[in-house]
Amino acid sequence: MAEDDPSQSTPLLHASSHPPHHLGERLPYNDYTTIDWLHDLVKDSVRARNRARGHGIRSRLAERWDMAQGWVAAAVIGLLTACVAFVVDVSVATVADWKEGYCSRNVWLNRRGCCAGPGVDGLGRCTDWQPWAESYAGSYGVYVAFALLFGLLAGAVTMTTKTNLPAVSGAADAYTETASGKAMYMAAGSGIPEIKTILSGFVIPHFLDFKVLLVKAVGATFAVATGMCLGKEGPFVHISTCVGYLVASCFPKYRDNQRKMREMLSVACSAGLSVAFGAPIGGVLFSYEEISTYFPRRVLWRSFLCSLVAAAALKEFNPTGTGKLVLFETNYGVDYDFVHYLVFILLGICGGVFGGVFCQANFAWSKVFRKYPLIKNNPVFELLLVVFATAMLQYPNRLIRDTGDIVMEELLVDCNGPSTAYVCLQEAKEDKTSYYVFLISGTFVKLLLTIITFGCKVPSGIIIPALDAGALFGRMVGQLVPNISPGIFAMVGSAAFLAGVSRMTVSLAVIMFELTGEVNFIPPFMIAILTAKWVADAISAESVYDLSQHLLGHPFLDAEHAIAKLRSLSDRAGTVAELIPPENTMEEITLYTGPDYRIRKQTLRDKLGQLKARGLMDAGLVLVNERVICHGYLPEAELEFALGVVDELDADAVEVDLLDGVFAEFVDRCPLTVTAHAPIEYAVEMFGKLGLRYLVIVEEETAKVLGVVIKKRLVNYLDSLH
Repeated sequence: MAEDDPSQSTPLLHASSHPPHHLGERLPYNDYTTIDWLHDLVKDSVRARNRARGHGIRSRLAERWDMAQGWVAAAVIGLLTACVAFVVDVSVATVADWKEGYCSRNVWLNRRGCCAGPGVDGLGRCTDWQPWAESYAGSYGVYVAFALLFGLLAGAVTMTTKTNLPAVSGAADAYTETASGKAMYMAAGSGIPEIKTILSGFVIPHFLDFKVLLVKAVGATFAVATGMCLGKEGPFVHISTCVGYLVASCFPKYRDNQRKMREMLSVACSAGLSVAFGAPIGGVLFSYEEISTYFPRRVLWRSFLCSLVAAAALKEFNPTGTGKLVLFETNYGVDYDFVHYLVFILLGICGGVFGGVFCQANFAWSKVFRKYPLIKNNPVFELLLVVFATAMLQYPNRLIRDTGDIVMEELLVDCNGPSTAYVCLQEAKEDKTSYYVFLISGTFVKLLLTIITFGCKVPSGIIIPALDAGALFGRMVGQLVPNISPGIFAMVGSAAFLAGVSRMTVSLAVIMFELTGEVNFIPPFMIAILTAKWVADAISAESVYDLSQHLLGHPFLDAEHAIAKLRSLSDRAGTVAELIPPENTMEEITLYTGPDYRIRKQTLRDKLGQLKARGLMDAGLVLVNERVICHGYLPEAELEFALGVVDELDADAVEVDLLDGVFAEFVDRCPLTVTAHAPIEYAVEMFGKLGLRYLVIVEEETAKVLGVVIKKRLVNYLDSLH
């Protein structure tokens, strides 16, 4: 999880060389360049037309290959994601069990594999599994020691992906803002907030590199093995997106067009959740509902293929040894009555309270505790504190001692038939007091530990901890409902608690029935999920992923949420005129072309220097004539490139023609405009639905240019509204 780190800053600007009154407007997010969706759409259309001009068999084959590239890439992404997931799943199962013992027959086997077949004697005892100590205190100590060791390894590898990005911190006065640095740990957290930022049209350098993929896989293995309240499901989404980026980069069609690249990244996201839960349909819906900003029909079809290949391949690899795709398969063999709907609603209410409290508490914890210099500057120290607290609190409670997926599997067991499961043995006792204590305390311990864990600098996800807490609470409630398996309420409770945290709806309902195989319980899932979402929204309007966006400082424009926010502030929401930059900023970014559109190269260099000094790498120059009428827009990156080309072709040239030669290829002659009196919702919809990079604001009566708003300025304006 990235944090602002002034100690690691790389100032963009020195006040001694650039006095404050020359700075122009300073905005945050300057390290996140913005892609131009419309420009890339036209670029791909031109490429397609040029491809179609050829004739003959060779051209037709090239055309068919071009059309098939997306499908081929989707299948390869799914297959490679399954390979990585298999390695991580097997590694986690083995390493996590090392905290309690080892297999004398083969140290690389986990407990389940060691105790299968020849590892069991005639009395059902596992003779090949050797605990590290015989006494409770000795086992406790070894468990804590191994957890700390694994936490140290996870934190150490995550630190290798630390990157210092230049960033401009916000300030009340645009003229007194100071430059600061931003330390970002590329492999930390789930990666979902960053992926949402990327898919919305921003660029985070190196976030999808192969190094990050490797560190994410290794770090997630050791982080989950510690037993901390985190899961590998979120990291799997990041891993699959890295795979998608690396595979798509092999195809020029995607490598050279950022719009097309984001289509393939959306496809790749579905494979991550597909392999995490064995839920191919849920993975597609998760990418559509929770991750992607742009999801056309062709992306849906390719996501379907990618998710299918990933799930089918993982089933054949069989990391769990069961040979089944369903991760937590249940078969309760009973139906629910109408009266049980009241219990499902109760679970939804409790799940919403859990999710709302968690979101607010985790946000406050990150804003306060993680701002202390000792914690902020030593993320591995914070991690070890959390690991130590987790191991000390979880080991005494047998129900939450194992990793999250094992906890979930044990809590969903059906005890109506003969079973040797720990949960069933406890429920068969006459005195269940200690069992009830374990269930209740386990729920609150999970809540507390998840609050302090989410945000640590290791690969981590929130899905499994929320499912565990819901299953614990649901199993407890199930003890009070007669003539029905308590596992049913554990299953529904897990869905409710995750809905309260993440606010997923349709995708979560599908994931739950794919996860358990209980299609008959879709209505209870839906009831609990909807109730949890409504209650959680009343407590905390934003989900854990939305709050993470604020904590991490990533720019993200969600048009739907932005419109809702503006409606709630109807007495303050104004017009597009509020987005007009300050006067000195407009002076810097305005270029008067003159009647012949010939400009001195030195003038362009001076303007480029001013743009660079402002630190906004995706700003640009608005071209106006003597009547201040817009005649085009020239982005900063294109300006710098064009000047370099002109210098190579004719270094002695004093002037350049903006409408002929090199510059003509880069000037946008038809930028979209909006009048200053238009409602602010117009700008939000245009940026959100069209994927604009900039929007020119003009006077209503004369069409004179009044300002230019870039996407980051709109995001900054929306963030400032309360």
